[in-house]
Amino acid sequence: MSVQTILTYTEMDREAWSRLVQTSRTGTWFQTPEAYNFYASMPDLFRPFVVAVERVNELTVERTLQGVCVGYVTWERSRLKQFFTGRAIIQGGPCLADDATVEEVTALMKAVTGYGIRDTGKPIYIETRNFNDYSRWHSAFEAAGFSYQPHLNFHVDCTDKQKMWEQLSDNRKRQIRRADLGYQNLDFKFLDDIVTEDDVREWYGILQELYRTKVKTPLWPVEFFVQAYKQGVGQFILIRHEGKIIGGSMVVRKPTPGPSLKGGEMEKAGENGVVYEWYECGMNAEYKEQYPSVMATWAGMLYAHEQGCARYDMMGAGVPGVPYGVRDFKAEFGGTQVEHGRWLYVAKPLLYTIGKAGVRLLKRAH
Repeated sequence: MSVQTILTYTEMDREAWSRLVQTSRTGTWFQTPEAYNFYASMPDLFRPFVVAVERVNELTVERTLQGVCVGYVTWERSRLKQFFTGRAIIQGGPCLADDATVEEVTALMKAVTGYGIRDTGKPIYIETRNFNDYSRWHSAFEAAGFSYQPHLNFHVDCTDKQKMWEQLSDNRKRQIRRADLGYQNLDFKFLDDIVTEDDVREWYGILQELYRTKVKTPLWPVEFFVQAYKQGVGQFILIRHEGKIIGGSMVVRKPTPGPSLKGGEMEKAGENGVVYEWYECGMNAEYKEQYPSVMATWAGMLYAHEQGCARYDMMGAGVPGVPYGVRDFKAEFGGTQVEHGRWLYVAKPLLYTIGKAGVRLLKRAH
């Protein structure tokens, strides 16, 4: 017989936490202690939270960590907007042991909606942005009050460089060939010793313009990206043309299991690291012949392959059945389209409805 206990940050074993993320099929960088610490380093932007569920054997008193959920509460900066925009985001979805039971996952997600975020304010909603398959625990999320929201993504297999190339669309192959003329004028810069803080700030200007003119949703201030650079959280892959930064991406990487995790546990994890394309942009109108956004994603895929990672995760491709240019762009890189969806818990229905209407009006106004 076993029972479930809920743990908070101060009660968690860091080694067990890291080990679970490394070996779980639902483990992502966003559920690591490093991710929590990154959020905690910027209190003006985030109020991070983490809860875990532990299996306790009543006979042997053996304890096994079965699930971890790292997230953050954030909000818009102006006082008026704060009232309508407080939200809790669980990037990547919770990290669950492969043998986690429905009861354990239910207990974990109920803890998230309860005291998991009690000291971080009261968000309007909680959303998990899943990068893996949680279908076997569907009933657990529902029992905790979450509703499923369809959402697409693309996973690119990066284990074989030749296959990566072959799976590109003919259009992408043509664009890469035209831009990548012997690396004479176009360089991929993603080594730590050749990317500087000034480079990151210059790249951020391109990203900021993209969000202002096309994405039209809030973007973190430049300090977020500078901290990612300084802390080694984000790997910046910058595309330069004749010395000028014209695009690039910020990626993060799921830790590769270390020597102690080889063999059975490694195989159970089903992957040898994952690279996540968190942010990507390019000066596509100004540099049409260099295809900076295309080259940024292609460089990220090459980076994943060179690092021995099995997968490049594109972190979202919109809602099924709703036209979305970003999905069309990502589809040409040869990845597998998946629908792992999102789980949504609405804590304040009226404010949630008002907030959604406000976002639609804001986009139309621009």
